[in-house]
Amino acid sequence: MKPRGFEDRRPARRDRKGGFTLVELLVVLVILGLVMGLVGPRVLSYLSSSRTRAAALQISAFKSSLDLFYLDMGRYPTRAEGLAALVTRPGGVQGWNGPYLQQPSVPLDPWGHAYQYSVPGTKGPYRILSYGADGVAGGTGADADIVSE
Repeated sequence: MKPRGFEDRRPARRDRKGGFTLVELLVVLVILGLVMGLVGPRVLSYLSSSRTRAAALQISAFKSSLDLFYLDMGRYPTRAEGLAALVTRPGGVQGWNGPYLQQPSVPLDPWGHAYQYSVPGTKGPYRILSYGADGVAGGTGADADIVSE
């Protein structure tokens, strides 16, 4: 029996199998911050350019569908019928062999806005337009309009 006050006072040993030290965690966080600072802007610019390309591809698909509509009907959809005439039969028409799109409804642009359709177009029989990321006319970069003409 040990006298009182003489208990084992060995220094506490650190378990080397345990977790990470604060310094190790801070180093990892700094490295992750540097990587995100360098890679993040490139990923974001790639995302915005891919949305612009997706909108252009959708407009191209609309153009093909409108041409099929024209072959069947002898005309393009009116402004009142709009792009919806590609998926649902307009009232009181003969010769409609649609739907001309695979989707059950007219898809929105990659930013969640409706495509604008006008007849006649400024340079052709129709015009399909996406206002880009900002959803308003004009703009540059990701906010630029994507037009069928």
